[in-house]
Amino acid sequence: MKYLTIYLYIVTICCCLVSNLKGQTRTLSLSDCIRMAVANNPTLLRSELNIDRADLQYKQARYDRLPQVSGGLAHELSQGRSIDPTTNQYVDRYNSYGNQYLNANVPIFNGFAILHNIRRRANAKEAGKLEFEGARNELKLDVIEAYLKVLTAQDMLTQIEGQIAVTKEQLHRHEVLDREGAVAPGDLYDIKGQYNSDLNLLEQTKQSLNDAKLTLATFLNINIAELPALEKLETEQASTAYSADDLFRSSLTVLPEYRALDWRMKEMEQNIKLMKSEYYPSLSFGAGLGSNYSKDGGEAFNQMKNNLRKSLSLSLTIPIFNRFATRTNVRMAQVDFNEAVLNKSIRENELRMSTAKAVFDLRTAQTHVQNLKEQEQSYQEAFRIANVHFEAGNSNSVIYLTAKNKLDNTRSQLVIKQYEWLLQKYINDYYAGALNL
Repeated sequence: MKYLTIYLYIVTICCCLVSNLKGQTRTLSLSDCIRMAVANNPTLLRSELNIDRADLQYKQARYDRLPQVSGGLAHELSQGRSIDPTTNQYVDRYNSYGNQYLNANVPIFNGFAILHNIRRRANAKEAGKLEFEGARNELKLDVIEAYLKVLTAQDMLTQIEGQIAVTKEQLHRHEVLDREGAVAPGDLYDIKGQYNSDLNLLEQTKQSLNDAKLTLATFLNINIAELPALEKLETEQASTAYSADDLFRSSLTVLPEYRALDWRMKEMEQNIKLMKSEYYPSLSFGAGLGSNYSKDGGEAFNQMKNNLRKSLSLSLTIPIFNRFATRTNVRMAQVDFNEAVLNKSIRENELRMSTAKAVFDLRTAQTHVQNLKEQEQSYQEAFRIANVHFEAGNSNSVIYLTAKNKLDNTRSQLVIKQYEWLLQKYINDYYAGALNL
């Protein structure tokens, strides 16, 4: 009874703890989302398999230095005229016999093909690691962009809900005045039209928010219903000013996918040497054991021991003519190397363009945000004045709604541009190798 009471007490405490945990609102930070994406994104996990593939190929290239050993046995039943393997005589009757063998072959020289293949696979392995790291960093950028789009849509939704509240209050006021005959009918219908326009904009923003959440949930490999609330980000973070040239040179050294290009070129260089090794003779050493037995030869084990044969061999293969296959393979390898060189040049040229654009876009976004803040202050005062005149009956709905829409549009653009500036800051930090998330 005592133990039962303790057990029930423990169960009660656990239930309370679970209930409290369920009642807590769970939120995800940007760092949390990035960690979840890196751990769960199937596209990234699939690309990680390339590392395993490259590692296995490298190990196999090293294993190729080992001897090849093979063995086998066979047993045959025959009826009619045949040769007895133990006596090497013809027999014309039912017979059964068998043989066993064990062979080993060791490569001595093959034009250094094994060595070049090991180096080629080692370079490919290093390139694969860097390419995977680059894919992981690109996924981080994708998550950051998706995260910011969700926050943008949420802030826009809040902004529009505030607009609707103001319009709804004004609509209610004009409906009361209309019943008293104290307002022009055109002003009432203008306010009604604006209210419906705001409602349509609200639905569009809800759709944008759902699309943004769906994109983020896809990167995290979860259902959109499982995506909790996101933590807010400070939109006025400190940023480092980079020059386009400095950012380009820095990104060449810090971004792993561009360092991987050098390893791919080294891989292609070793591939050329590997293909050229087919021009050289190959020499190998072999050894073997074998035996046989037959039905009439006595005990099988004694026969195998007595019929044991041993062999040692040296095999030299000299390439003479193979329809220019080796020459074609060498030239194809050279083409692959030239392609790797051009790929590096193309990627660096694209990076130069991307870094220059990132620096310019960051500066432009900063300027837009500053201008929009000043514009918001001006339009806020203009709307205040228009609202006072409109409620006093000294103005009309056209002037009032024009001032209101200017302020609403400016505030919406400010929300969008602030997050665009934040995204550009993260992009610049990414190219500079300073994205610590």
